[in-house]
Amino acid sequence: MDLKFTSSRKYISISVPSKSQAMSPHIKSVDDVVVLGMNLSKFSKPTQFFVCVSGVFMFYLIYGYLQELIFSVEGFKPFGWYLTLVQFGFYSIFGLIELQLIQDKRRRIPGKTYMIIAFLTVGTMGLSNTSLGYLNYPTQVIFKCCKLIPVMIGGVFIQGKRYNIVDVSAALCMSLGLIWFTLADSTVAPNFNLTGVILISLALCADAVIGNVQEKAMKLHNGSNSEMVLYSYSIGFVYILFGLTCTSGLSPAVTFCSKHPVQTYGYAFLFSLTGYFGISFVLALIKIFGALLAVTVTTGRKAMTIVLSFLFFAKPFTLQYVWSGLLVVLGIFLNVYSKNMDKIKLPSLLGLWKKSVEERKSRTLSQTV
Repeated sequence: MDLKFTSSRKYISISVPSKSQAMSPHIKSVDDVVVLGMNLSKFSKPTQFFVCVSGVFMFYLIYGYLQELIFSVEGFKPFGWYLTLVQFGFYSIFGLIELQLIQDKRRRIPGKTYMIIAFLTVGTMGLSNTSLGYLNYPTQVIFKCCKLIPVMIGGVFIQGKRYNIVDVSAALCMSLGLIWFTLADSTVAPNFNLTGVILISLALCADAVIGNVQEKAMKLHNGSNSEMVLYSYSIGFVYILFGLTCTSGLSPAVTFCSKHPVQTYGYAFLFSLTGYFGISFVLALIKIFGALLAVTVTTGRKAMTIVLSFLFFAKPFTLQYVWSGLLVVLGIFLNVYSKNMDKIKLPSLLGLWKKSVEERKSRTLSQTV
């Protein structure tokens, strides 16, 4: 319906679009969250959380096992950046395939934003993979589990967020618990190297920023997970390829992997496939619940990785693992409580003290009467 008003000075035309014109027929809702072809927006919040957490745990547990398996190949440790290049290449292909399966293929997030995200992604994954050439896996986990607090700091400075004391306590409990949990394992075969420490520290800094940047970009422009993966990893692939070419690190890596195709490219394909599925669920967690909860889940997954290593591989056991595990559980509970403070009402210490005083007074009065 068009409403028009004409005068000697102005012409005003007000056009009311039809219902079919109000929204693209390819977009069911501006809040749709699709992961691996599954629209999570149709489910309730608890169901969305359960699906995302299950996906993160299942795929990243396999991812961690394959990552350590690849670096156990004799002579592969110097080629961490090449593994990241292959991983980014597979991610780009997977993202392109998934993007073709959805109806809305438009790029919503600006290219400049993707260039920043790609740089941070290269820093996070490339430096993390390369650090395994200098550090053992438990030592790397010790550093990576500390990213809860940098994510919160990044949320304050990047998005202007404010976290309450419960969120801060949850981050501290989980970080300290995982450090304590993995410390016993790292002391069995400590392999500290200054180069590895610097690499994983830089990866930690990039990881602390990337979650907040992704969350802000996806919520501001309503970008899809497949779009985020395709453009960020394909641009990152170009970054790494350029770097390896300039540093003459490409030729030796290609030569080595061509001699061990199954142990390198075969494992790398499965490693990338499980990592791609895992990152899709992580991005869904970021978009729905925020970066802090997403990192809390991935940090809890690291604890599960270490627990499973005790079940499948013979390792010494101490009570330190039990107490640190309980500390991690406390951190998870505090984070869940923080997200549902309006639904979960825990009694305060002052309230419990007042209640006990009143009960004692009532008992005293009853005895007097």
